[in-house]
Formats: sequence, C-alpha cells, structure tokens
Amino acid sequence: MSDELTIDGALTRWSTAERAGLPLLVLLHGYGADENDLFGLVPYLPEGIAVASVAAPLAPPWPMPGRSWYPIEGLDGRSSAAVTTAAESFLRWLDDSAADAPSVAFLGFSQGAAVALQALRLAPDRVDAVVALSGYVADGELPNDELLTEKRPQVFWGRGSNDEVIPPARIAHTAEWLPSHSELSGRVYTGLTHSISEDELRDVHVFLTKWMERVAKA
Repeated sequence: MSDELTIDGALTRWSTAERAGLPLLVLLHGYGADENDLFGLVPYLPEGIAVASVAAPLAPPWPMPGRSWYPIEGLDGRSSAAVTTAAESFLRWLDDSAADAPSVAFLGFSQGAAVALQALRLAPDRVDAVVALSGYVADGELPNDELLTEKRPQVFWGRGSNDEVIPPARIAHTAEWLPSHSELSGRVYTGLTHSISEDELRDVHVFLTKWMERVAKA
C-alpha cells in the first residue's frame, strides 16, 4: 500500500457548523462502512459537543461497498504498519480540520477503533479520550508507548462476548496492553456480536459526559 494516505475532508459529516469553543468528538467507522454509518449515533451522544464523522481513505476490494482504513486481506492485512499509516492520515486530517478544538476525543468502531487507538499512541497530546468499540490495539511498540504509561489517557473499550470478527489473539493483546497504558474502563456485553448495543451506548454516554466535565474544569 502507499506510504501515505489522504483523507477527503469534503466527505466529513459535521453535527454543527458552529464549532468554535466546543469539545470535538471524531467518529471513525468500520470496514465497508462510510462517514454516514456512525453519524446515526449523534442522538445518543451528550449535547454541547461538535461531532465529526470521517470517511476512511481507502475503498475495500470490489464488490464490498463503503470504505476502509487499511486492508484486512493479503500479506499486509491488519498489519501494524498498515494501521499506523491509516492513523497518520487521520492525524493529518485532524490537524487540517480541527486544530482549534479545545479538547478532542475519538470514537471508533472495529477498524476505526484500531486506528483511534493507534492515533492516540502516535500523538498522545492531541487526544484526551478514546472510545474503542469492537476494536483492538495493534501489535508492536511505538515511541510514545512509555509516555502513555505515565499519562494514562482515558479509554473506554467495549466489545461483545459473541464477536467473532476480531481475532482472539488481538483481543488478548488488547486486554493486556490497555490497562498498563491508559485509565481503562469498559465492558464485555453478553450475547453481543460485532455490533453496538443500546446498553453500550448508555455506557459511552456516561464516559463522554465525564470527559466533558473534565474539559469544563480545565
């Protein structure tokens, strides 16, 4: 794959045109979806924030619809390098589109969660909280990982007990990595597959409300 990916900012969906001074939550969709997918979560999110839903930079192989952050097939499928390349493209989008946001949080699903967590590892000073749904932490070490053990950013990790999409080895790695590199909260939702439930959304609402309260006190 290319050494550099470009996100089309014109495809980004915003919840409001008046974003000055508002905390920003960025939504990162999963494989085969697009910027419209997670935008449907906006009514379930706390008020008083700006929400941006970003379109991933790649198209998955035909006939799969939608977009993807990195390949899941082939020799480079789900590689840490591919996740890093996607996260770097996302951080460039963030610099171009949201440099003035007073506080930034990410909410990613599946691939989007992996990219959100990788972006946190690449630029821990750019993000204050991450919601990772049905996703995982990429393998390998990055230069800022040691800093995260000290900074301990707020991370919510939610997944279903019946999720058969994310390989068990990646779940095991994430379960070991996140507690030592973040202030972790989250839950395994009994019976949930590779999807998002109303119970999970209620927990996400609580998590993001606490993020907003910390922003207000800062």
